[in-house]
Amino acid sequence: MDAGFTVEQDEIRRTLRELLHKRCGAQELRAAVDRPDGYDTGLWTALAERLGLPGLALPEAYGGVGCSPTELALAGEETGRALAPSPLLATAVLTAPLLLTLGTEAQRAELLPRIADGSLTAALAVPPAGLALTGGNDGDWAGGGRAGGVQARRHGEGWRLYGEIEQVLDGHSAGILLVAAHTGGFARSRTLLFLVHGDAEGLVRVRQTALDATRPLARLQLRDVEAELLGTEDADVLGALARLGDSAAAVLACEAVGAADRVLERTVEYVKQREQFGRAIGSFQAVKHRLADVYVQVQAARSAAYYAAWATADESGGVARSASLEGRWWETGGRVGGLALAQGLEALRGAAGEGIQLHGGIGFTWEHDVHLYFKRAAGDELLFGPVHRLRAHAADAARLFEANAGKSEVTV
Repeated sequence: MDAGFTVEQDEIRRTLRELLHKRCGAQELRAAVDRPDGYDTGLWTALAERLGLPGLALPEAYGGVGCSPTELALAGEETGRALAPSPLLATAVLTAPLLLTLGTEAQRAELLPRIADGSLTAALAVPPAGLALTGGNDGDWAGGGRAGGVQARRHGEGWRLYGEIEQVLDGHSAGILLVAAHTGGFARSRTLLFLVHGDAEGLVRVRQTALDATRPLARLQLRDVEAELLGTEDADVLGALARLGDSAAAVLACEAVGAADRVLERTVEYVKQREQFGRAIGSFQAVKHRLADVYVQVQAARSAAYYAAWATADESGGVARSASLEGRWWETGGRVGGLALAQGLEALRGAAGEGIQLHGGIGFTWEHDVHLYFKRAAGDELLFGPVHRLRAHAADAARLFEANAGKSEVTV
């Protein structure tokens, strides 16, 4: 594993940071989340035209840049620093990989070029359990012989969907929706993915109030809505969603690291200026120790996030697999994204919590920006799983406790 960044990767990070610094400051961020779409469409157009960000990890054959998922994760670190509200996560991280993996050639040719140039946004209407980050994704939501969620039935040559799903990221504004629905009846219920146009008749989309306003959520109601099957009926949807969950977790981990690093920077700047007893509070040893602990936690989370981003590229064939990993992570499926996400969310929650306290009274006010970082940590834990559940599932996947069952001693 080469821990260094390429010239191209450094250039992507630098250009993206400069653009977000100019276009996504505190005032611009607050104005963007109050818009009907929940983000600045002008900024999204700039990200697409200048950097090709929506198509960063898409093949050049479909109008993409042709980079690996690693570059997309590194871009996520910069958007996390700015808490930039955009359809990047929903469109490029959650939906586009499924279109590329499971879609037919006609579906890929129709949708992916429009996603790559930023003219089409997309959303994945799948319950958080479907990404298999905190447990198996073959439970009741995926059918399991029970009704509920979204149902699909044949209608002539096509399909019709009916049901309701909540907490769909950017679901209120996306041009195309990728909806998971049960089909096959009670006895043979299984999960398939369907394409639904945002203006489809019978589709009702309502933006929900979210703890983290920079991640707009929606409730979708499908009332006999016309839909198109993604790919074929024999597609391994649950397996594709599980692999997507791990790669998305790597991007989310990098986002959390970027946000944690930025809130730490802001806190350090503030304690150098705020004075008590005639001196800056940053000169007090207790404050130094608290911030040093946060710094160590952020750096550890950054290492885990970068490794997960590299491992995601490895899993997708982006780099050669290291032989030294064969007997360790890869025998458990290489699912390291969840662990990196747990580390990143914990670091962000710690950095934001210390930031609020060390900012004193103004840190608790709605007008100050530091609370936005704490809401990002709390919101992501609600959406993608609390830290302890992410780690517990990783331990179960690695059969960590099963391997040590019955042993009375631990060998170091």
